[in-house]
Amino acid sequence: MFPLVYEINTRIWLKKLSKTHNRSVTLGTVPDEEFDFFSASGFDMVWLMGVWQPSQYSKAIATAHPCLRTTFLEHLVTVHPEDIASSPYAIPSYTVNETLGGKDALILFRDKLNRRGIKLMLDFVPNHLALDNEWLPEHPEFFIPVSTDEMRHDPESGFEYARDQYLAYGKDPYFPPWTDTLQLNYASKATQSMMTENLFKISELCDGVRCDMAMLILKNVFNKTWSSLSGAMQKEFWSEAIAAVKQRHPDFLFLAESYWSKEWELQQQGFDFTYDKPFYDFITSAPVNTEKLAGHLGAEWGYQKKLCRFIENHDEPRAAGRIGLNNKAAAMVLFATPGMHLLHQDQMEGYRQKIPVQLVRQAAEPENRALAALYKKLFTLQKTPLFQEGGIERLDLNLANNSHCLGFHRFTAGEHAFILANFNATGIALEFRHPSIEGITIDMLNILSTTTENKSSGIHGADHSIRVHLSPHEAVVISFRKAQ
Repeated sequence: MFPLVYEINTRIWLKKLSKTHNRSVTLGTVPDEEFDFFSASGFDMVWLMGVWQPSQYSKAIATAHPCLRTTFLEHLVTVHPEDIASSPYAIPSYTVNETLGGKDALILFRDKLNRRGIKLMLDFVPNHLALDNEWLPEHPEFFIPVSTDEMRHDPESGFEYARDQYLAYGKDPYFPPWTDTLQLNYASKATQSMMTENLFKISELCDGVRCDMAMLILKNVFNKTWSSLSGAMQKEFWSEAIAAVKQRHPDFLFLAESYWSKEWELQQQGFDFTYDKPFYDFITSAPVNTEKLAGHLGAEWGYQKKLCRFIENHDEPRAAGRIGLNNKAAAMVLFATPGMHLLHQDQMEGYRQKIPVQLVRQAAEPENRALAALYKKLFTLQKTPLFQEGGIERLDLNLANNSHCLGFHRFTAGEHAFILANFNATGIALEFRHPSIEGITIDMLNILSTTTENKSSGIHGADHSIRVHLSPHEAVVISFRKAQ
């Protein structure tokens, strides 16, 4: 019901494997132990980020861009030209990168995953294409035109694809344009058809797609941003495109990268799961916004069960660095909530350095084995029927407001779990009451803590209540089964 997804930076991963095994590793020759790791961890889906043909323009821009250069040098002490590649989100065509093994290698990789009961997810970038995409110069109508007069007023808004002919760069309206991309024109039926055909092509190669910045092509968003140049978008893209793909592949999964509280709207258009950015923002803030987080976890079930929750991905800072002392507690809260759960490559090992997506070499970092061991326990927890199927409700911890503590209850008819997290720098004593505790003794409790192997001595029960002392930055799951 709630998939566990593992995101891999494909180019960096294959380079690391090649170095480790002292041979060239492609998607078709990934060692079996990697698939054993996926299977043993319980991943339902592997997301290979960045498998499509690279853009020559994007690589050139990344190599010359001074601000990007700074981010590269924040990650690597020295940066060489071969360390830099195109952005994986400036796509010339949906053709598998030959340096990764090409289409046949990807098919073999998917087959090895599927034989272990694991699905493959790939990227779909609906908002824009690379400057050197395969549809130009024959089909400029797929993109947003910019007049010479507009270019005079805003010289950074577009790309001269032919003499005195300009097309708009891809854009999020809240940020400067992505100058290695061209904005697709969804006011055009031809553009919508072309992108649907791309989805058909991708759906033959994988079991699901993560749709980059999916909210940008909602009709209301697109028209507010682009209608002055393109004309109005008349019909939604997602509802028809998703239905068309699912008619061919009924179990094909759509995950939307979503911001600006557009999750519900995208779910209504057919997305199986949408990013849960509010969860991320609340739990990674300093201090943790427990009041808003608790309220968010009380949202309507039909909405919550379609959220994809995470504490890091390739766009966000590493959790171990950003969340710091609260990292383990945040991870426990993450995997105890309903919805899809997304784990980023090297997250469970506690890596702290975010990698710019244009880099294909990664700085070495020490591995946090204790954190990795905790994650393995959390993967097991996430797979249990209680956490796959159980409802969720807020716990009244009988604490003052702004205590920076969180409590919630997961439950089925016969099983219960209480999740408690202390995001404070000091220890705290918590007490809560719940009807399900009646008749339960301490020896009936299963306890998982982020800080200790033996938590039972810190838990006491009496009169339908449980008292717990939590250490600084500690979280626990207290679970039990009741006879029917």
